[in-house]
Amino acid sequence: IIFAKSNRFSFTCWFITNIRLKVDQDWDKHCSVVYDMVLLAVVVTTCGVALVAVFLFLLWKLCWVPWRSKALSLSVAALSLPYAAPSAGEQEKEKMAADKLKEPGAMSILEAAVKISHTSPDIPAEVQLSMREHILRRARMQRQSTEPASSTRHSSFKRHLPRQMHVSSLDYGSDILYVDEQPTSIGRIKPELYKQKSVELEESAKDSGKTCGKINFSLKYDYENEMLNVRILKALDLPAKDFCGSSDPYVKIYLLPDRKRKFQTRVHRKTLNPTFDESFQFPVPYDELVSRKLHLSVFDFDRFSRHDMIGEVILDNLFEASDLSRETSIWKDIQYATTESVDLGEIMFSLCYLPTAGRLTLTVIKCRNLKAMDINGYSDPYVKVSLLCDGRRLKKKKTTIKKNTLNPTYNEAIIFDIPPENMDQVSLLISVMDYDRVGHNEIIGVNRVGINAEGLGRDHWNEMLAYPRKPIAHWHPLVESKKSQCCLETLKPSSSVYTVAKAPPSLHNYS
Repeated sequence: IIFAKSNRFSFTCWFITNIRLKVDQDWDKHCSVVYDMVLLAVVVTTCGVALVAVFLFLLWKLCWVPWRSKALSLSVAALSLPYAAPSAGEQEKEKMAADKLKEPGAMSILEAAVKISHTSPDIPAEVQLSMREHILRRARMQRQSTEPASSTRHSSFKRHLPRQMHVSSLDYGSDILYVDEQPTSIGRIKPELYKQKSVELEESAKDSGKTCGKINFSLKYDYENEMLNVRILKALDLPAKDFCGSSDPYVKIYLLPDRKRKFQTRVHRKTLNPTFDESFQFPVPYDELVSRKLHLSVFDFDRFSRHDMIGEVILDNLFEASDLSRETSIWKDIQYATTESVDLGEIMFSLCYLPTAGRLTLTVIKCRNLKAMDINGYSDPYVKVSLLCDGRRLKKKKTTIKKNTLNPTYNEAIIFDIPPENMDQVSLLISVMDYDRVGHNEIIGVNRVGINAEGLGRDHWNEMLAYPRKPIAHWHPLVESKKSQCCLETLKPSSSVYTVAKAPPSLHNYS
């Protein structure tokens, strides 16, 4: 009996324990479901409140009466902006014109004109003469106030013109008589504004034209071996680069455009008049001598620091003294230089201008002896042409890219639409670039042509204007972009007064 009662008690305990476990599991599930429902309700409520807030904000913006009236007033103010009140200068001119009309002579003309319309055809001779003068004056004023219609092809050029050049002409009414113009200083060139730059230009010209002694060398061509023999003989009156009042000169010799092959003389210690008497040979065919240049760089040797450059000599024409069949001695002045000038190559292009159509055509023909910019000893050159107006770039156009070459041929035409009256204010900047797939494209060299350019660039431009409708082609040497930028900055005026003075009256029509 005792065993049976104990079994019944254990069974009851087991049953109660299982029921409690089941109830706890159901309660946990119920609580998790309740928590999920509460979280979902909170999210839905928050989204609903946000949507209601956005709806109320839009409704307030669109339908609230004070806001609509404010927006309406802003739009009315914006529309009324172009019709601004006349300036003080215009009011003064109108007042002067009104005073003119109040003069007795003007009133007599107007009274005579009124009498003509109400009286008989018997018009006195004085009144006829005054009326004829008045009618001619009005026709002249109307003819001056009207502007010729410009072609739509030049609209982009007019849109990019600098603001200083947009000098709007005064708009006189057709019924207002002439007002005597007072001489003012507006539009006049002030020399004091350009004094500093002119002094800087003179100093740079003196430095560039400064000589550092003379050098004597001889040239002879060996036809059998196709060798150019260059013999460096001596130098005179070299400047002192050392503290002891002397120099240690030597000479580097290049036959451009090839800079890989170079020769160098021995160093002569503590002398300003060295005698070298050394010969060097450059293998070059006779037909290529026309396109080659002899470059001599004179240096001062320093044992513990960088060698100082004394100067350089560039012989552009090897046949300047003789035909090289016999040895010819040549004396040249050593030009002052601080760094070796790098031969960047040359570009050949033609210019042609059609005045009737207002069209400038630049044809990029080819380049030669460009500087190698890539590791493989070549470049991927293309040409970029920029249209400049008073130092600002208005447009730019490019040619195609030629891969792995230092002597590319393009034969591509680049066209700009420029009115004839603006040809003295624009210039072209031709940049030869090296294309790089990764990174920025590098500038090999630049050249500038225009009325304000220097040397061959100005001569080429003037020749194009002198012979319209005819392509004029020339070779141009490339220079570094920094030097070209310096030239642009020196040519730009330091005040807008120069721009107003230089702008022709035709630019008023393009403002």
